Amino acid sequence: MCGRYTIIAKAEEIEKRFKVEVPPNYQPHYNAAPSQILSVITNERPEGISFFQWGLIPSWAKDMKIGSKLINARAESIAEKPVFRNAFRKRRCLVIADGYYEWHKISKTSKMPYRITIDTNRLFSFAGLWEIYHNENDSPIHSFTIITTKANEIISTLHDRMPVILSPEAERLWLDPRTPEKDLHSILQPLEAEKVKYYPVSPLVNSVANNDPRLIEETPATDQHGNLSLFDQ
Repeated sequence: MCGRYTIIAKAEEIEKRFKVEVPPNYQPHYNAAPSQILSVITNERPEGISFFQWGLIPSWAKDMKIGSKLINARAESIAEKPVFRNAFRKRRCLVIADGYYEWHKISKTSKMPYRITIDTNRLFSFAGLWEIYHNENDSPIHSFTIITTKANEIISTLHDRMPVILSPEAERLWLDPRTPEKDLHSILQPLEAEKVKYYPVSPLVNSVANNDPRLIEETPATDQHGNLSLFDQ
């Protein structure tokens, strides 16, 4: 799954990598979390960055709180599940990132945080879906979810799922409304194991209130109780 990530690149780096316009109110996030307003590129507006809420709220939802349960969508079932089906066909997006966090379960009560990056921390994107929901005041709320797939050989040592990380070529296919559905499914695969790496980070990342450079610094792999990870003993 993917429950936290980072997007700390400068605006000009994002503009160069994705060939988009970045609004002046763009802010980096060392601890991007569900319910926050974050940077995406949509198939409807591929020339610029949009700011959407993380946690998909379907247009027909009776309660906005459903978004907290829809931060991820499984690649294997997005074409069939009603909550994702229409967005998969009509409303796809790129979720801009440069790393994400995963917690390795040591015991029933102990987990250790790691940050996953690709190719020396360069920018990339997750495959995402987006929706528009109108609240009780008829104000539109744009939201998104991140698509996950089975983990590759490297990430599976931490978790059995991982977000779909797209190549630049796959990004173009994902946003193109003409791409056949079978081709969309074909790109929702785990990134090659040799392209990813991970390292332990501070338990400070456990709190969404923390959002600063300390969170991405490599640290000894200790859990919330101060115990050293089996990976590093």
